[in-house]
Amino acid sequence: MPVLPIVVALVGNPNAGKSTLFNALSGLRQHVGNYPGVTVEMKKGDFVVDGRRVELIDLPGTYSLAARSPDEMVAVDLLLGRQPSEPRPDLIISVVDASNLERHLYLTTQLMELGVPVIVALNMIDMAKSQGITIDAERLAKSLQVTVVPIQANAGTGLDSLRAEIVRAADGGVAPAANLLPEPILRESEALHGSLNGEIPPFLARRLLLDVGGYTEQWLTAKRGPEWHQTLLDARLRLSESGCPVPAAEAKARYAWIRAATAMAITKPAIRPVSTTDRLDTILTHKLWGTLVFLALMFVVFQAIFVGAEPLMGAIDAVTKWLASLVEGVLPVGPLRSLITDGVITGVGGVIKFLPQILLLFAFIAFLEDCGYMARAAFLMDKIMSRCGLSGKSFIPMLSSIACAIPGVMAARVIENRRDRIATILVAPLMSCSARLPIYGLMIGAFLTVGRPFWLKGFTLFVMYMIGFLVAPIVALILKRTLLRGATPIFVMELPTYRRPSLKAILRRMFDAGWAFVRRAGTLILASMIIVWALLYFPNTDENGQKYEERIAAITEKAEATEGEDAKAEGEKAVNALRSEWKRTSLLGRVGRSMEPVFAPLGWDWKIGVAALASFPAREVIVGTLGILYQEGDIDSDEKKDQLQNTIRDRWSEDPIRGPYVVPIALSVMVFFALCCQCASTLAVIRRETKSWAWPAFTFAYMTILAYIGAFLTFQIGRWVVDHLS
Repeated sequence: MPVLPIVVALVGNPNAGKSTLFNALSGLRQHVGNYPGVTVEMKKGDFVVDGRRVELIDLPGTYSLAARSPDEMVAVDLLLGRQPSEPRPDLIISVVDASNLERHLYLTTQLMELGVPVIVALNMIDMAKSQGITIDAERLAKSLQVTVVPIQANAGTGLDSLRAEIVRAADGGVAPAANLLPEPILRESEALHGSLNGEIPPFLARRLLLDVGGYTEQWLTAKRGPEWHQTLLDARLRLSESGCPVPAAEAKARYAWIRAATAMAITKPAIRPVSTTDRLDTILTHKLWGTLVFLALMFVVFQAIFVGAEPLMGAIDAVTKWLASLVEGVLPVGPLRSLITDGVITGVGGVIKFLPQILLLFAFIAFLEDCGYMARAAFLMDKIMSRCGLSGKSFIPMLSSIACAIPGVMAARVIENRRDRIATILVAPLMSCSARLPIYGLMIGAFLTVGRPFWLKGFTLFVMYMIGFLVAPIVALILKRTLLRGATPIFVMELPTYRRPSLKAILRRMFDAGWAFVRRAGTLILASMIIVWALLYFPNTDENGQKYEERIAAITEKAEATEGEDAKAEGEKAVNALRSEWKRTSLLGRVGRSMEPVFAPLGWDWKIGVAALASFPAREVIVGTLGILYQEGDIDSDEKKDQLQNTIRDRWSEDPIRGPYVVPIALSVMVFFALCCQCASTLAVIRRETKSWAWPAFTFAYMTILAYIGAFLTFQIGRWVVDHLS
């Protein structure tokens, strides 16, 4: 009979080093598990020790088992064996920060009441030692009545001992007999459990009593009605009258037990030494200096991303071009070849091209999180976010959206309150993601470089990014006072000790983010690009019934057979003119020309409008669309990009109506793209995270309207300035 694997749940506070331990134990043998009906994803991994396979489940970081949402309840249900898709864990590893032991043991005392063997992984022992803290692990284990294993996860210290204890505890471990709560609480919870006829386990009956407004209370009240809820309120009233007010009584009892249990096991210096963390925090959490450091750091990060990603982005472009030419050499001229080259290869390549920026950004984010700085950034931003009805927790998803809105939207899962989580999701796409960079670069290069001050190019790009940071809090404030009305959440975040980041953890984070981006965004972008291709391809015949592709092939063949650069240049010019005519008469081109009166107040002609319409499923296609519309062919090299910039600058300047206002028009286009939600994959992820099509539809509508208003004001104000200065 085969030996069943050991199922181990990894639980701990945020910043306890839980993810680092998970990666150290499971290595590359890990995947993400989804649970129906909620947006929670739990990482799973496995490893082998002494011939036994261990299945490791990394639960989301939490300070308590007081679940307040379906997402948080998933972890509690899994620990209780109430998750149908998962077996109950044979063992729980409670990861605690040795330098902040008393605070972290609060969650451990709750885990000790679940009826499952518990191992305390005493992490960051090096940090505790640097602060003059000495912990007697054996004495602590006796006091807590659980196994305690000192480890340093980022260095691999103590992991062999932890693996051995996992096997020992799974084979013969005993669940701790914890009974830390006052007698009145135990008595009332037993009575509640009895009145529910075993509908929930005893642990949840205690949580029901102690967690005011918790998920279990919400669920049972909806199921049993207000009369039953009054029974719960009466029980809490009796506790208050007996000197055990809820919820303060729980914290008082647990911390009193923790202090007694750790008194003889921990030795601390009489005077707490001033650590490196303390000295750094005097600057990094300062209202003024901390904010300046944060802005400077973000500038360095973005600058490094733009510069560092260029070689890889160029290489991906080259591979995309090579694949397209390979297909063109095999398949004959026709819809199939155009679909594969323009719709599939170019479409997917347009997404993959931004992968280096995604990887670099997540490397920086992982580094800043692992060293402990991101918690300080959230702390600094909390005051600003609180004025908008949100908290510092909303800042992390917004920052993540600078690389791509998809991970930013998903990062909002850490926000407990549903209204605050949805508000954060709705404003995250306002951050300028990397897909907006091509149009920023094109417009800035065409109109704000030649003959302009050297600093204007970088300053304009900075302003484009700041638009999102300025508009998002305003939109969040409006949402929190209207559709998502609710109190400003209390922001509680532990500031961890600064520590050396783990290279393995950073690489793992880069891999996870990159793969998620390719898998989730790439497939949706592919579908979107095929639709755009079809709208720009059909009808593919001119007014005489001749196919445009055949006419283009004939001109190209004739130009290649003709000697002389002038003849080839004329041939290329004729080909580009045919492509422009083709796109002008395509389905999307016709729509764009019919909508030109709508675009006119923004300073746009039908070509800009068509490019904007084509980019609604995916922003990445706009540069290529403009290249075709302005008769420059495919924009597949720096030389072509420069040529396109020159062509657009010349054509716009020659326009009798729009000629004097080329800079306001360029700014109008950039502002529109900064505020508009042109990403089908982001909308699909919002649908998945909110479990409703209403919120992505609302996001698309409000951002499109906001973008139109922003572009309208930009052009009209810019035109007024030009008229009064000329």
